Amino acid sequence: MAVSERAALSTPVPAYRPVPAWRFARLKLRILRNSLRGRTSRVMLFLAGALFGVYLAGMGFLLAAVSSAGDPPVRLMVASFGGAALVLGSVLLPLVWFGVDDTLDPARFALLPVGRWRLVAGLFSAALVSVPAAALLVATSGLLVPAVAHGGAGAGAVQALGVVAGLLLCVAAGRAVTSAFATMLRSRRVRDLAGILLACLAALLAPLQLAVVSAVERADWDQLATVARVVGWTPLGAPYTAGIEMAQGRPVAALAKLLIAAGTVLLLLWWWSRSLEPAMVGAASAGPTRAVRGNRAGPVAQLFPRVLPGLPVTGFGAMVAREVRYWWRDAKRRANLITIAVIGVLVPMLVTAGGSRAVLDLEGTGAPALPPFATTLTVLFVGAFAASVLANQFGFDGTAYAGHVTIGVPGRPELRARAVAHALLMVPLLVLVGVVVAVVRGEPAAAPAGWGVLLAGYGTGLAVNQVVSVLGAYPLPESSNPFATASGSGIAKSLLALLAIVTAYVVATPVLVAAALLGDAWPWLAVPVGVAYGGAAAALGGRLAGNLLDRRAPELLAAVTPRR
Repeated sequence: MAVSERAALSTPVPAYRPVPAWRFARLKLRILRNSLRGRTSRVMLFLAGALFGVYLAGMGFLLAAVSSAGDPPVRLMVASFGGAALVLGSVLLPLVWFGVDDTLDPARFALLPVGRWRLVAGLFSAALVSVPAAALLVATSGLLVPAVAHGGAGAGAVQALGVVAGLLLCVAAGRAVTSAFATMLRSRRVRDLAGILLACLAALLAPLQLAVVSAVERADWDQLATVARVVGWTPLGAPYTAGIEMAQGRPVAALAKLLIAAGTVLLLLWWWSRSLEPAMVGAASAGPTRAVRGNRAGPVAQLFPRVLPGLPVTGFGAMVAREVRYWWRDAKRRANLITIAVIGVLVPMLVTAGGSRAVLDLEGTGAPALPPFATTLTVLFVGAFAASVLANQFGFDGTAYAGHVTIGVPGRPELRARAVAHALLMVPLLVLVGVVVAVVRGEPAAAPAGWGVLLAGYGTGLAVNQVVSVLGAYPLPESSNPFATASGSGIAKSLLALLAIVTAYVVATPVLVAAALLGDAWPWLAVPVGVAYGGAAAALGGRLAGNLLDRRAPELLAAVTPRR
C-alpha cells in the first residue's frame, strides 16, 4: 500500500494544454450533427436554410463577376456598395430578424479553465463554420473575377485576402454587436437604449434610400463614384475594394485598406471580449436597487404594473400583468419588440416616401406616385407583422410553462390574457405608424383610414398566430443572449412568420374590399370597422386555439422544452 501511494505521489500531473481554436469548430459540428440526428423536421429546416444560402451565394457571385465587364467606376461601386451592404446586413439582420446561432453558449464555458481571448478565438472560429458564413464567402469570391481580369494574379491575390478579411469583419461585427446588445438588454436601466439606437438607424435608411434612388434616376454616375470611393476607405468597403486599388497600380492603397480591415476586426473582437464575461455569468449589473417607500398597497396589488391601474385584481388580470412584465423585462421578448418597432416604422416610411416623391417633387420630373392601394397593403403588412412574434409565444416560456400545465390553466383565458398584454404594447405603436404614413403621404387627415387597416390586420394576425403558437411551437436555446437561436430556428421563425402574415392577409381580405368600395367614406368608418373585424377575428382565433391548447398542453410543453 505504501509503495503504491508513493508511486502515485511521484507521478507527475500532466500540464494543462491550451485548447486550440479549431476544436471549438469541431465541437460545434458535433453538436449540430447530434441535434439533427433522428429529427426530420429539424433536418428539413436545416436543408431549407442551406439551399437558400446557396441561392443567395450564387446570385452574389454572379453580380460581382459580371461587374468585370463594366467600367472602373462600375466595378468600384459594385465592390464598395455591395461590401457595405453585406457588413451592415451582418450587423442588423441578427438584431432585427434571424438572430445568431448560439450552438456554443458562452455560459457553458464559465467553469472551464479557458482564457477570455482563447474563448473569443474559439467561438469566432465556430461562428465561421456556418451556412451564412459559407454563403458570404462564396458570394464575395466573385470579386476575384474582375480583379484577375484587370489586374492579373497580384490583384487577384490581394482581392482574395480582402475577401477573407471581409468575411472575418462581417462575422466579428455581427457577434460583437449582438453580444453588446444582449448585455445592455439584461440591464433594466438601459432597456430602451437598444430600441432608440435601432429606431434612429432605421430612420436614417429612408433618406439614404431616397438619395440613392435619386442619384440613380438622374444617372449621376460621377456622384455615385465619389461616394463609392469614400465608402471604400471605410471599414465597410475597404476589404472589398483592395483588389481594385491593386489592379489600378496603387499597392500602398491596397495595403492600407487591408490594414484598415484587419484593425477593425481586432477592435471588434476586443469589444466582443469585453461583453463576453457578463454573458458567461448570465446577468449584467443593473445598478443599485431602489427601496420602495410609502407603498401602502397589499402584496397582491404590488404585482400589478403601475402603468396599468385599471386591471382587475382577478386571475385574468394577474395573467395580463404577468405577460406585460415579461414583455417589458425579459431580454428575449424585448429583442422581438425591437424587431417589430424597427420594421413596423421602417417599411411604411420606405414605401410611402418612395410613393410620395411626386407629391413632394423631390425629382422635379412629375413622376406619378404609388397608388393608395399599395400603401394600404403595406399598412396591412405592418399590422399582421406586429402579431407575428406570437407565433412562438410559448417558446419564450420554455420549461416554465410546466407550471401552467400542472395547475391546469384553461386555454382560452390564457391565450386571451396573452393577446391583451401584447395589444397593450402594440396598439400605441400601430397608432404611431398610421400617423407617420399619413404625414409622409401629405394627407394627415387620412390617418384614421390607416388605423382601421392596421387594427384589422393586427386582429387577424392575433387570430392566426394564436393557432400557430399551439401547433408550431419550437424551443429557444437556454442562452443569456436574447438574439441567440438554435440551429434551424432562424428558418423556422421566418417560415412561421411568413405563413402567419400570408394567412392574415387572406383573412383580412373583406376589410380591403370594404376600403375599396367605400371610397371617400372609408376614413370615417375605418376605425370602427377595423376594430370590430379585428376583434371578432382575434376572439374566434383565441377560441379555436384555446380548445387546441386544452387538448395539446403536454405535447406543447414537450415541444418548447430545449433538448441538450
